[in-house]
Amino acid sequence: MSKKIYVTGIGTDVGKTVVSAIVTEALNADYWKPIQAGDITFGDTDKVKDLISNTTTVFHPNTYLLMTPMSPHAAAEIDNVTIDVSTITLPKTDNTIVIEGAGGLLVPLNDSETILDTIDKSYKVILVSRHYLGSINHTLMSLKILMDKGHDVSVIFNGTENKTSEDIITKMTGVKVIGRIDEEPNLSKQTISRYARIFKKTLQNI
Repeated sequence: MSKKIYVTGIGTDVGKTVVSAIVTEALNADYWKPIQAGDITFGDTDKVKDLISNTTTVFHPNTYLLMTPMSPHAAAEIDNVTIDVSTITLPKTDNTIVIEGAGGLLVPLNDSETILDTIDKSYKVILVSRHYLGSINHTLMSLKILMDKGHDVSVIFNGTENKTSEDIITKMTGVKVIGRIDEEPNLSKQTISRYARIFKKTLQNI
């Protein structure tokens, strides 16, 4: 059965694109990044293309491709564009699709809406958490927002293991943990394939 899986993070640069590549590879899913801000010549869609090995994934075009690497609302203003959440419509596909968000949940898109407003209740949500001073707070807040909204959410931890942090997050929330990605010295197709194999069964059952 096909799924719609939304990959979000506790902030910027926590590993959403790497996780999106792993999930896409594990499930032979389609991939879609609705909003790309900056890196327009080699954006997250291009990065995922370079990291996966399967030949069945369809890459759907960005709804908004913004020139400046900053918060979407500000990048859109520079481009003289207003982001309209109603135009961010799921591509037509019979396949499972991985949707990669931009930044964290409350990143503003316009004067009244945030990334959270693009996450439909039918989506399975994967929250990427990376350990740093303050990340427990950011992870717990993100999980609370998602759970309070009634979303089905799981976590992938990215980076060097911090058992104390991981344990308290899972104890306090009861969140499903898909697994953890180590601090990899080389992110290659082989690395993505290895994690895809490790996570595949769990991802099939979320």
